[in-house]
Amino acid sequence: MLQAIIGVLCAVGLYFVLADAYKIPYYKTSKAVESLSKKQKNKKSSLDIWLSGIAVWLSKHLKLNEFKRAQLEADLKTAQMDITPEMFKANAVIKACLVGVFAVPVAFIFPLFAPVVLFLAVFLYRMESKSVSKRIKAKRERIEYELPRLVSNIEKTLSHNRDVLYMLESYAPNAGPELKHELSITVADMKSGNYEGAITRLESRVGSSMMSDVCRGLIGILRGDDNKIYWATLALKFNDTARQQLRLRAQKVPRKVKRLSMCLLFCFMLIYIVVILDQIMSSLGVLFN
Repeated sequence: MLQAIIGVLCAVGLYFVLADAYKIPYYKTSKAVESLSKKQKNKKSSLDIWLSGIAVWLSKHLKLNEFKRAQLEADLKTAQMDITPEMFKANAVIKACLVGVFAVPVAFIFPLFAPVVLFLAVFLYRMESKSVSKRIKAKRERIEYELPRLVSNIEKTLSHNRDVLYMLESYAPNAGPELKHELSITVADMKSGNYEGAITRLESRVGSSMMSDVCRGLIGILRGDDNKIYWATLALKFNDTARQQLRLRAQKVPRKVKRLSMCLLFCFMLIYIVVILDQIMSSLGVLFN
């Protein structure tokens, strides 16, 4: 136990020495910078702010493959994460190392649990690396959830107005945060450039088959096609998809309730088991004394 305490104290002292040597900013400094940043849209936890200084230093020494870097940069932009690919990888490495470093004191106290700690570190790194794809998937699902209303609005507007810019600009204030952000970018892009190019870029940013159908219809309107039947069919198709999604969500609710009930039952059983074991140990102590 004494060796573990000495190891922890040495590790803390080594951290402060290295932090001072490599000029890693203090937690208060990093927090002040985060609070002053106007571009930061997502609030960071205290742990992320504390580790940001180390991650910035590590990101300067990371070298990524050009293809992987370009792909990760596009994913980060789609997920609205205003950081560089090197910074994202550095954050994942630092968080994994923060867990993996506990394998050293655990190896002295409980040697059998050291591989478990290392496994958790690797697992955390993989989870952090996949966080971008998860955010993109969640964003795509939220956008797809709103597309039936957008299609219905376009279908009704098409009977008296064929201005695509007006359709998107008028619907944007009533959209959710994700779809509103994409529509705002597209509207600004349309005002400053080619309409078809702006809609094509919207399709590539979202990366959804449902959005591809919407963009295909919008391009048809721009080209002067009479696609009222297309939009009516698309509205029916999207409404069916929305009902299926709601049905799937409703089916998942009983599973979640059942899972929570099992957890509650396990907690009750654990309380009784602890009490019984405590009584047994007390009785054994009386017998041997």
